[in-house]
Amino acid sequence: MRGLEKLLEVDGLRVEFTLGGRPQPVVSDVTFSLHKGRTLGLVGESGCGKSVTALSILGLLPDPPGRIAGGRILFHGRDLTLLSQQELSRIRGRSISMVFQEPMTSLNPVFTVGDQVAEVFRTHMDLSKRESLERAVGMLRRVGIPDPESRVRSYPHQMSGGMRQRVLIAIALACNPEVLLADEPTTALDVTIQAQILALMRELRDEMGTALLLITHDFGVVAEAADEVAVMYAGRIVEHADCETLFHSPWHPYTTGLLRSRPRPGGGAGRAQGRLEAIPGTVPSPAELPRGCSFEPRCSRREEICSREAPPLEEKFPGQHARCWIPPAEDERHG
Repeated sequence: MRGLEKLLEVDGLRVEFTLGGRPQPVVSDVTFSLHKGRTLGLVGESGCGKSVTALSILGLLPDPPGRIAGGRILFHGRDLTLLSQQELSRIRGRSISMVFQEPMTSLNPVFTVGDQVAEVFRTHMDLSKRESLERAVGMLRRVGIPDPESRVRSYPHQMSGGMRQRVLIAIALACNPEVLLADEPTTALDVTIQAQILALMRELRDEMGTALLLITHDFGVVAEAADEVAVMYAGRIVEHADCETLFHSPWHPYTTGLLRSRPRPGGGAGRAQGRLEAIPGTVPSPAELPRGCSFEPRCSRREEICSREAPPLEEKFPGQHARCWIPPAEDERHG
């Protein structure tokens, strides 16, 4: 993206998990970049490889069964896949941070939230316990937690889901990271709290110039918070475009299906009157991927080539890339 500083680049990432004694690809040929002050929404159904991609960036894949089998992850031109765990630990939390999707399991129940935020300052900035706790109070205030001087002494179970999510954001942003990975940061929160969390993340991104990877299955969250969108299906990115283009002129049939299956204002859904329009079939397992296009068995647009050959990710229009052989009909692209 011209004129914007590229902070992190994922290039041809391939991740395999050993299942039943055989390596199976769970992420294949994934490529995208994160730019300073911009948000990329990574969208797809559960199990498509979104979280695995984020864990790969941080070097947190469970090994075994997972391993990075190919590709590069470049941070300021330095390939993170070649670093030792000790080298990665100096980057994690300080330069690249992550907000995990379940605050009740991500926070330690036996330590106060103040201690957990302060630990980041002690680990990465070598501050004293007192200085770290003072910084923790400041971070809780920064993420909108009321009465932070008292709240630092609270335990996770004493806080609401929205407050716990704010604590996770405070931990992730404590050292002003250049890159923030947010994995379903608003899941299980009510609509009002969700809007507050998204507004907070946008505000902090703009204030700090952080590059944000927003992982979600919710196109509403993407529309609210992202600048550009990458759609994943069965471990691959099948479409990548800026937000406006993707919402108004999608190319890939999977993207079109996702957009039509979301609720619309006024009680309607997709093109049906009051009913959600589902995508037929199910996502294939990594062990049973089709020979050609992975979406071919579910696709109403499929032709003979689709079952024979996997399509590459190609630029269809300026700034819009898709992995599909067959162009959409006019009503699909602009309907």
